[in-house]
Amino acid sequence: MRSFAPPALCSPSPLHLLPPPTSRRAFPLRRSTVEAPTRLSLFPLRANPLRSTSPIKEPLSDVDEDEDYEEDEDISAPEYEEGISAESDQEDEDGEPEATLLEAESGLYNKSEEHKSERVARLLAEVREFGQEIIDYEELAGIYDFPIDKFQRLAIQAFLRGSSIVVSAPTSSGKTLIAEAAAVATICRGRRLFYTTPLKALSNQKFRDFRRTFGDNYVGLLTGDSAINREAPILIMTTEILRNMLYQSIGMISSASRLFQVDVIVLDEVHYLSDISRGTVWEEIVIYSPKELQLICLSATVANPDELAGWIEQVHGKTELVTSTKRPVPLTWHFSLKNSLLPLFDEKGKKMNRKLSLDFMQASVSRGELFSENKTKKQSMRTGHGYKSVARISRQTPLSKNDMNYIRRSQIPQIRDTLWQLVERDMLPGIWFIFSRRGCDAAVQYLEDYNLLDDCESGEVELEYRRFRMKYPDAVREVALKGLLHGIAAHHAGCLPLWKSFVEELFQRGLVKVVFATETLAAGINMPARTSVISSLSKKGETGRTFLSPNELFQMAGRAGRRGIDEVGHVVFIQTPYEGAQECYELLSAALEPLVSQFTASYGMVLNLLSGSKVTRMFNDPEGKELSQCRRTLEEARKLVEQSFGNYVGSNVMLAAKEELEKIQEEIGLLSLEVTEDAIDRKCQEQLSEVDYTEISGLQEQLRAEKRTRTELRRQMEIKRMAAWRQLLEGVGNEILPFVCLQYKDKEAVQHNIPAVYIGKLSSISAEKIVNMVKLGSSDLDNLDIDSKAATDDENGKLAYYLALSSDNTWYLFTEKWIKSIYRTGFPNVSSGNGDLPRDSLMKLLMVEDFQWEKVVDSEFGSLLSMGGSLETWSWSLNVPVLSSLPEDAEVANQSGAYQDAVERYKEQRGKVSQLKKMITSTKGFKEFKKIIDKTKFTKEKIERLDARSKRLRKRISQIEPTGWKEFLQISKVIQETKALDLNTQVIFPLGETAAAIRGENELWLAMILRNKVLLDLKPAQLAAVCGSLVSEGIKLRPWKSNSYVYDPSKNVIAVLHLLEDQRNNLIQIQENHGVKIPCELDGQFSGMVEAWASGLTWREIMMDCAMDEGDFARLLRRTIDLLAQIPKLPDIDPLLQRNAVLATDVMDRAPISELAG
Repeated sequence: MRSFAPPALCSPSPLHLLPPPTSRRAFPLRRSTVEAPTRLSLFPLRANPLRSTSPIKEPLSDVDEDEDYEEDEDISAPEYEEGISAESDQEDEDGEPEATLLEAESGLYNKSEEHKSERVARLLAEVREFGQEIIDYEELAGIYDFPIDKFQRLAIQAFLRGSSIVVSAPTSSGKTLIAEAAAVATICRGRRLFYTTPLKALSNQKFRDFRRTFGDNYVGLLTGDSAINREAPILIMTTEILRNMLYQSIGMISSASRLFQVDVIVLDEVHYLSDISRGTVWEEIVIYSPKELQLICLSATVANPDELAGWIEQVHGKTELVTSTKRPVPLTWHFSLKNSLLPLFDEKGKKMNRKLSLDFMQASVSRGELFSENKTKKQSMRTGHGYKSVARISRQTPLSKNDMNYIRRSQIPQIRDTLWQLVERDMLPGIWFIFSRRGCDAAVQYLEDYNLLDDCESGEVELEYRRFRMKYPDAVREVALKGLLHGIAAHHAGCLPLWKSFVEELFQRGLVKVVFATETLAAGINMPARTSVISSLSKKGETGRTFLSPNELFQMAGRAGRRGIDEVGHVVFIQTPYEGAQECYELLSAALEPLVSQFTASYGMVLNLLSGSKVTRMFNDPEGKELSQCRRTLEEARKLVEQSFGNYVGSNVMLAAKEELEKIQEEIGLLSLEVTEDAIDRKCQEQLSEVDYTEISGLQEQLRAEKRTRTELRRQMEIKRMAAWRQLLEGVGNEILPFVCLQYKDKEAVQHNIPAVYIGKLSSISAEKIVNMVKLGSSDLDNLDIDSKAATDDENGKLAYYLALSSDNTWYLFTEKWIKSIYRTGFPNVSSGNGDLPRDSLMKLLMVEDFQWEKVVDSEFGSLLSMGGSLETWSWSLNVPVLSSLPEDAEVANQSGAYQDAVERYKEQRGKVSQLKKMITSTKGFKEFKKIIDKTKFTKEKIERLDARSKRLRKRISQIEPTGWKEFLQISKVIQETKALDLNTQVIFPLGETAAAIRGENELWLAMILRNKVLLDLKPAQLAAVCGSLVSEGIKLRPWKSNSYVYDPSKNVIAVLHLLEDQRNNLIQIQENHGVKIPCELDGQFSGMVEAWASGLTWREIMMDCAMDEGDFARLLRRTIDLLAQIPKLPDIDPLLQRNAVLATDVMDRAPISELAG
């Protein structure tokens, strides 16, 4: 056992952790197998030779607040995922709470929590005795036994003046204190406050927090499937619940609506407004809220809080903006290398630490300094191949892509290297962000033999674990137990909510020192940490690998620094193969992203805004009184929709941006006139003597003619070179897959050499999928003259494209243009054990890729495209050698006679051009001529800068282009065609009534299914299975798990799903006809699992051989329960279906998935 912990202070009790084996009950449903891929072995452990410097004291300085009024796998070290390269999980945020609280305070002032509740109770008693007039800022501030920050004071004072407020402040700065103070003031007035959060889990957390402060009688909870004390003065709820309340209250005063006695609405995490899938809800709440209510909008730091406050003031009423950029606990920034932890910034905190630059690292590597603490490795580098590689790198300037990767790879720390650095500097506890569940779990397993706890702490953890196991035996995560007892844990959406809560509690108490978490924890619950470790700057999503945004980075970094405990918080970046200190510095220096409206119409929105009289009640309302009271015209609905944040930004910011863009275009037009050949010629005539002008202009005309000839000869040379390479490639037989070297220059003119193994010609491969994906075709010939056909495919007149796999596990698609050299050696194309040839094996692996091709560089002779490889191609790429290690005679020379002749002609012409340039420089008037040319270059550079600015403005304009009404009308047409609502009379039909009352992504689709009579023949468990198939979006199988089964649904469920598929196709066709793209979810692959749980199988029985993560299955069940819980409340639903839904809910809502448990 290795230990990072200090000497033991006491001995823990004996440990008995493993539960007795449980017998498995039989279940009549069948299970289908999900095969797991082969695992690669874990990299071996090594000793840690760390010696490092202390962290810097001062990071980037914040503004003084006194003056501020206003899965390819992760790029991180291989041991994260046991050498497995798989997709990185897109965390489903249904179960991941977001944060806005008095994040630091609630964890750090536990000792004063009881006293705070007593002070609140005393203040309420005084108000009852003396009246609400005594409530002022001093009274509210007196609740707390610590100084209130300035931005909190300004926000509370603005609230007491009767204004709505927008608060934009860093994560963990204590924004929830403002809402808490507003709640006290509201209760003192005898009124109510609604507190909304994005997620049910966060609502549950806030419910517990507010009850500790105000008492059980003052606080209620309202979520999709829970209602506790719903008439309480403080009601916690999800944003969708409040939005649905407001649908029935639009245009009414609060006393006449469902918001009776409500004075205040708190919108927590209002920066969710930018969320693509859910941002509309926040905008709707602001638009629909009665204007006499005060809004408190709490947001993380964003680029445009002034736009948000201006919009709310225009739409809702008087609004004040309070901003703060200063953190209560400042952050220091560090960078972890294999053998050292260095400050990311220099001593002044303004520039990057020069010791982290690639040039410095290159020089250090060439001297062996970075390996000085590992004598064996140092000696091996001096005597072996490593030294030759380093020497080769040190001589190259500038560094190629492969050289930069080599240097970076040599400095990648293993997990325990960085952990040792944190322990040595007393930087724990820490949250370590890894952007995949597998990475988090693998990191815990990798470190589980290292103990971060002393004996007393271990005993406490063991005791808490025993209590947890007795209370929730099914929620124990056995694979994480060893690490947990040593102070190391994982926290991600694959874990059960109960287990995550247990980890959170231990972390808050200091009994877990390191939590490996996905990015959903970045804006999450109260987990105070001294350090945030960010394992990579990029993550893999559905559209390929993307870099973190500045907002995401600062959200994660904001977890560091515990108010009242730490003087500074620490943020540690880690060297990865493709990201170093420079990329970290650039991301930290980048501007924050603005809030962008994601306002889109939905079926629920259209039905609730346009519905008038209900057809089921028309006979009881012959005079149409209900119709006249409830209906809104299209024009009235349009006015509401056009109040969106996007339209506000469009009418203000976009106007200013367009005006600036026009000015820039006008200036570019004027400057462009100054750099034309006629303008230069006119200046020469004005500033040179007649003799000098005649001499220079004549030579210039000759020079332009010779340059045109040189350009044409260069094209001909390139065409001949490509033709020569083509002949060589066509001569490659089937016996070998030769090595090749591809070459290109990037935008900074840095040349990159790419070692790769040649696979074959694209046209010779049955690869229509590839051709269609990259759209190869005539467009690649648009810029070619007829003479260049020599470089094209003789068969079809198009450029020939080839495939290769590089040494860094990247697929490349290229023409002969990008070939630098071809080698005689390569992979023997000999049949392997399974009978496949290497070429065939590689092509099969290519065919299963997702084809996220990216254009690396383009030219008139074709493009160079790349795409990341997979785990299966990784082992092939490792066998592509460093080309400098190959014998000199292995390279095939391009000895085409036509190509050599073209080279000689080009060289000769280049000499002529050079001679003419010398003649011009020797003329008498060259000095004045050069001034004119230099000024012209300066003007061209200015045009380039203006052009870059105009492109940024165009991008900004495209982001804020107002939308909403067009989608509203398109959805209205679908509703009309499906007979949910008559747009002419605005009479809503039963289908529309049901859809208007449902919460979901596609309310119309859900209503169609729940009103389908085929569901009446299903038993409660089977009904749950069908409902589960409607809400399984984002739930995935995890085929790498050693357990590889899922339950199949019963025959009745399968038959119903087949019938519903036809109905789904019809609705999709109607939607496509009207341009609507709202998904219609129906995925039965998990319905058998839901049916098993609803039939009473135990958690252990289901999860024993399950190919799903526990957290995914729990989230699927909670979504299913949420939909089932809505059915009894929906209008015009068959009573039998409602009874079955209640029965299914009662069976399913049990531990370990019960959200309110614990």
